[in-house]
Amino acid sequence: MRQPPPPGPTSPDEPLAVRLRALKDRTGLSLAALAARTPYSKSAWHRYLAGIQRPPRSAVEALARLADTDPGPVVALWETGGGPPSPAAPATAGRLGPPRPRLPRLPRPPLPALALLAVAVATATAFAVSGRQGPQGAQNAMASPRCHAASCRGALPDTSACARDARTESAVSDTGYDVRLRYSPACGTAWSEVRVRSPRPREVSVRVGQDVLSATYSGADSAGYTSPMLAVPSARGVEACAEVDGRRACTGLGSDESAEGADPAAQR
Repeated sequence: MRQPPPPGPTSPDEPLAVRLRALKDRTGLSLAALAARTPYSKSAWHRYLAGIQRPPRSAVEALARLADTDPGPVVALWETGGGPPSPAAPATAGRLGPPRPRLPRLPRPPLPALALLAVAVATATAFAVSGRQGPQGAQNAMASPRCHAASCRGALPDTSACARDARTESAVSDTGYDVRLRYSPACGTAWSEVRVRSPRPREVSVRVGQDVLSATYSGADSAGYTSPMLAVPSARGVEACAEVDGRRACTGLGSDESAEGADPAAQR
């Protein structure tokens, strides 16, 4: 079946839903198929594509990957709000209440005095901020995650800043790839990460009991190597898995590590 051509370049006034529908048509997938290959339900994809609900960034990126398209342009459209702003409400015809009295105009100080005043205010503000926060406070503000626990579910760790304090809790290795279970204490989330040593298609998933989230990447997608995140209080009981070229490997804490098709001696 011949694949439709990639969507044209975005424009600032193009609605986001129009671009998402074009990407869906390019994938050739139904809403049910989209729900099966992403962390979002069939009804959620219906709302995103119809423009009823604004999708999360991770859903936009996932749809672009399934369409084998660079997610950059559609993510840029998502960041701008996906189209022109709604028209403003009409101005009221008259004033509400009596007009405000005019205050007497004070004489303006000469220009050198204004310059000195601006310098003094800027210096005082800088000292106040430095005393309250300091260099370490500035670093903590820059490193703070954008979500926590349930609000992180389904997002990718690199787009939510959760990867900054993440640690590897468990890992399994094969000749072609490494699979790691990653956990972020700041976000309270866990995900799986796979490092592939050659261009191969791959599916990366993370599981707690019956709760599973996964992401599929093509061999040409060298940047895709993590699953979406699960909200968990700790990494115990979480299983991270990756399937590459039909070979599956899993690792986790508090459960037996397994590797289907991988060399058990290579696990670590």
